[in-house]
Formats: sequence, structure tokens, C-alpha cells
Amino acid sequence: MKIQPDTTATADPHAVAGELRVVLGQLQRRLRAQGDLGDFTRSQLSVLARLERDGASTMTDLARAEGVRPQSMSATVAVLEGAGLITGEADPADGRKTLLSLTDNAREQFATGRLAREDWLFRAIRTEFAPVEQDALTTCLEVLRRLANSPGQ
Repeated sequence: MKIQPDTTATADPHAVAGELRVVLGQLQRRLRAQGDLGDFTRSQLSVLARLERDGASTMTDLARAEGVRPQSMSATVAVLEGAGLITGEADPADGRKTLLSLTDNAREQFATGRLAREDWLFRAIRTEFAPVEQDALTTCLEVLRRLANSPGQ
């Protein structure tokens, strides 16, 4: 269901955008604190998330996708390999290339962290919000989903 904008609304879109950015940042920090992978940089966490989401990848493809030089990606990968979170195997299609993928340990940590974040959200929603507010959150999900997928132009 697509909700039509309220033509009588007087909210300033600039103020809403600024406030939304602040609130989403606060929520993201709270969620990160509930189940993180440790003391990794954003770029290292981004590589881990990309490998989890997209599957195995070469160093060159990761560097391109992350918008960094291959040398920078090499340093990121070295830290993650040293932590036992990613591993490399010869590419079956081209033995000269190495496919990087998450280790079972990394997959387990991702799952554990995700469950911890969802559990925190569940408990917060259940204990801090009245049923009518829980319904409002449900309604907001579709609006936020549309916002996340909008071209913004």
C-alpha cells in the first residue's frame, strides 16, 4: 500500500531530513553496540558484510566494489585473514586468481551478532512501547523502506 503524502502537513522537509539522519545514526550505533564483530574499521566491516551478502570474490573485485586501490584492499584482507574471518582458495575457473570468502567462524559471528541486535530490538519494542506505538512502528517500516529505496532526486 502506497501512502499518499499529507498535503496539509507543515513539517519542513529539511528539518525532517536532519532529524531523521541524527535518529538513524543513534539507532545504528545502539545496534552496533549490541552485537559487533570487534574492533574492526568500517572498511573491514564493509568487506565482511559484502562477502556475506554477495559471496566469494577476488581481491580486485572487492577493491572495485569498495572503491579503493587493490593495495589498500590487500591490507584490509590481510587483517581479516589474520583474524580468521576470511580465507582464500584458488578460483576454479582461473587458478591464477584467489577467491576470498568468509570462514565458518565469521558466519557464526555474523549470525550471533544479528540475533543479539534483533533480540535487543524485540525487547525494546515490547517493553518501551505501547501497542499503539508498536503499530505506528509497523506503519513506519513501509515508509522507511520506500525512503531507503528512493532515488532521492
